[in-house]
Amino acid sequence: MKLLIKRGRVIDPAGGIGGVMDVLIEDGKVAIIGSELSDPYAIEINAKGLMVSAGLVDMHVHLREPGQEYKEDITTGTLAAAHGGFTSIAPMPNTTPVTDSPERIQYIRERASQCCGVNVWPIGAVSVGEQGQEETDPKALKEAGAVALSDDGVPVMNADLMRNQLMKAHRQGMVILAHSEDINMVRNYAVNEGRVSRQLGIPGRPGIAEEYMIMRDAMLAEETGTAVHICHISTAKSVDIVRRYKKRGVRITCETCPQYFTLAEDEILTKGTLARVNPPLRTSSDVDAIIKGLQDGTIDAIATDHAPHAAEEKARPLETAPSGMVGLETALAISLTALYHTGRMSLSDILRKMTVNPANILGIPRGRLAVGCAADLVLFDPDERWTIDPEEFYSKGRNTPFGGMQVRGRVKYTIAGGKVIYQDKSN
Repeated sequence: MKLLIKRGRVIDPAGGIGGVMDVLIEDGKVAIIGSELSDPYAIEINAKGLMVSAGLVDMHVHLREPGQEYKEDITTGTLAAAHGGFTSIAPMPNTTPVTDSPERIQYIRERASQCCGVNVWPIGAVSVGEQGQEETDPKALKEAGAVALSDDGVPVMNADLMRNQLMKAHRQGMVILAHSEDINMVRNYAVNEGRVSRQLGIPGRPGIAEEYMIMRDAMLAEETGTAVHICHISTAKSVDIVRRYKKRGVRITCETCPQYFTLAEDEILTKGTLARVNPPLRTSSDVDAIIKGLQDGTIDAIATDHAPHAAEEKARPLETAPSGMVGLETALAISLTALYHTGRMSLSDILRKMTVNPANILGIPRGRLAVGCAADLVLFDPDERWTIDPEEFYSKGRNTPFGGMQVRGRVKYTIAGGKVIYQDKSN
């Protein structure tokens, strides 16, 4: 099958390609990038006015399968990814049972192969059952298809276990993705510790709980010479810690999510449980620092932490409702609205953090739009205005504080392996 994308504005931050061009796709790969291309056997897509980029890469999602399919499953999660322009996603292992064995990695890969075509790159657990007591086998997980390790959702409190696994993962060319919150400080608290928690009269999750764990893992990475990646960074001091350790040559990377550069803790007062996430929404000063970290390159990637929950779960009281929000179908538009259309970041820099950077951190062969690369692409209109309506999501989850928000930037086509897996029918 051949596809010919005509007159799109091609952008590849990794290769420096830019400008109005045609892209010919053949046998699942990018065959030619040039001008005035033609092929009588190719299906043409008129991309005039659209940006043509490598498919987005989300290095941090929760697909809930196995065990919690009522929230999401691999089929609906990959459809949501395609709707949002993502062609590669990396699901976290906090499933039921935990993805801590080669057999469970293989199950996810097999299920994903039956779905819409989005690439699913499983992440294996750091510890057995995410209990922080017994080490998993990074070599066996890697051989089964895991691309990284994480106990996301549960901090690895055992520093000795974390140190050992950093070194074992390093020998396999893998990175550990760290959920950085001291569990004894945050417990199951619902909001940031500060003005809003005091106003609500409930305990909060202090920023130091995140910063302390980031410092610990940065020190372990420095001491062992291994790589560590910090998930969903949310405070100004956390950004400063990563910035300092990067300058010292430590192999530390980090991600943030759209909610952390657009929303502050006050959102809890109006959106309630829809704005309950871990780590929590912080102060407006923290939001500014996250944006600065994106601008200066301290923050390497924009991930979603896509975390679907059932409506009845989010309907519980704030202190007992689960944390998390869905994000696969809104991340690009929110990032463009908050960063590109405000002049804070260039389109190329935003896409770098949503394509090649997360791909490089995970060590997967994606995130590039170049001849010979896999034909995973997203075509989007960076200016189209639309209103986020959770009822239109492909995900089973509707839990987002962004419902009703007017945004700019809409995915028009998602292509994976040379096949159109999503096409916008709204116009």
